Amino acid sequence: MSDGTSWVGATAKQISRAVRRGDVSATQVIADTIEQIAVSDPSLDAFRVVRAGEALSEAEKVDDQEDLANLPLAGVPVAVKENTAVAGLPTWDGSAAARKPIAEQDHEVVRRLRGAGAIVVGVTRMPEMGLWGVTDDQEAATRNPWDRDRTPGGSSGGSAAAVAAGLVPIAQGNDGLGSIRIPAACCGLVGLKPGRGVIPAELGTNDWFGFAENGVLTTTVADAVLGFSVLAGRDPVKLVEPGKLRVGVSTRSPVVGVRLDDPNRGAVATVAKLLTQAGHDTVTAEPRYPTALGLRVLATWFAAAYRESQGLDISKLQPRTRQHIRLGKWTSRTGLVRQAHRDAWREKSIQFFADKNVDVLLTPALASAPPPAEQYSSGSWRHNMAVNMRYAPYAAPWNVAGLPAIVFPVGIRPDGLPLAVQIVGPPDSELLLLSIAGLLEVANPWQRHAFG
Repeated sequence: MSDGTSWVGATAKQISRAVRRGDVSATQVIADTIEQIAVSDPSLDAFRVVRAGEALSEAEKVDDQEDLANLPLAGVPVAVKENTAVAGLPTWDGSAAARKPIAEQDHEVVRRLRGAGAIVVGVTRMPEMGLWGVTDDQEAATRNPWDRDRTPGGSSGGSAAAVAAGLVPIAQGNDGLGSIRIPAACCGLVGLKPGRGVIPAELGTNDWFGFAENGVLTTTVADAVLGFSVLAGRDPVKLVEPGKLRVGVSTRSPVVGVRLDDPNRGAVATVAKLLTQAGHDTVTAEPRYPTALGLRVLATWFAAAYRESQGLDISKLQPRTRQHIRLGKWTSRTGLVRQAHRDAWREKSIQFFADKNVDVLLTPALASAPPPAEQYSSGSWRHNMAVNMRYAPYAAPWNVAGLPAIVFPVGIRPDGLPLAVQIVGPPDSELLLLSIAGLLEVANPWQRHAFG
C-alpha cells in the first residue's frame, strides 16, 4: 500500500491476499483505483477507456462470493490492452480508424483473468495496429511515468504506463516484435514473453504469423509468476532458486549499425557480475543474426499490417500505417514471408543453446533511452522506422523463434530513466527465466514505481 490507507501501489499478491482474508473488500480496492486513475491518467493517457461503473459492479460480485480461496487474483484491478477483446467494448487496435466492433465476449486471456477474480478497470492505449515501439495516435501521445517527455514504449505502452504509475498492479499486453518487453524496459517493469503455444495468443483476425504472444507487465517477479500462471491456465507456483547455470552473454545488435549506449552495456555487465557472485558461470556467447533474418522480419512485419488492414478504410489510417500496408501487400506476394524460414530460425535458435553449452542468453533490453513522447502517428514512415530500429533492436529475433524471453529492471540511467536487461531461454523455460529474475530482484532490488 502506498500511504497506509489506499490500495493504490499495492502488489497483486498483497491485494488478493487481503481480499481473500476479508481485510479489505474488492469494492474498496477498485474504488481506490478508479479514483487514482481519474487523478493521474490525464497527464499519462495510458487508458483509452476506464470502466468505472462496470468495474465497481463486478467488484461487488466478487465480494458477494462465499468462497474466495480459489481466486488467486481476488479483487485485483487489471488493465487490458485495447487490441484484446473485452465484452461490451469495441476493440480499438490503436485508433478509431482501426477499431473493431463491440466484442460480444471476452478474449480467452481476459476470461481467465476474470475467472481468477481480477477486475478489468479499463483498456489501455497502443499504436495503430500494434505496429510500433512508441504509443500515440491523433488524440494523444502516451507518456512514460518516469519522464513524461519520453515514450513508455510500444506497442503495450499504455499497459506499461498504467503499471509503472501504480494505477494497476498487473496489465495484460501482447508481444509481436517486443511489444511487452520494450515497454517493460522503458518503464522499469517485469515483462515476460512466453514461448509459443503456452498462452492463448490469437489476436482477432491477425496472429502476426505466429510471432505474437500474450502476457503481463508487473512491478515484481512474484506478480509476474501469478499473472503468467493465470493466463497459462496453471496453478500458481512458488519459484525455486535455479541450480548452477551457464549463462551466455551477448551485446551484439541484431540490426547492423545500431550502437549500444554505455548505460545499457553497463546493465548487462552488472547482471553478469551479479550472476557470477551468485555462483553461476557467465561466458561470451554471440548469436549469429543472418542478414536474411532481418529482411524476413521486416517483410513479415509489413505483411502483418496488410493482413490486419483487410476490411478497413485504409485512407483513414495513419501515414506510417498506410506505407506499412503498401509494403506488406508487395512482400505478401514475394517469397520472403514463409513458414519454412521461421521454422529454420527457430531450429537454429534452439540449437544455439546446445552449441554454446549455455542454459540461457543475457542481452541488452534496449540500445538507448526511450525516445521522446511525440505524435509519431502524423510523421513519416521513414522517421518512425528509424526511431524504432535504433532504440529497440534486441527483442524481435526471439518472436520469430517462438522462444520465451523476459525483461526486468536493473537500475536507473544517469538521466533518471529505468535500465533493464533481457534473458532468453529455450522452449518451456518460462519458470526458469522468472526464477533468474527473482534471484536478481533480491540481489539488486529495483524501484517498483516511478513515484518511488
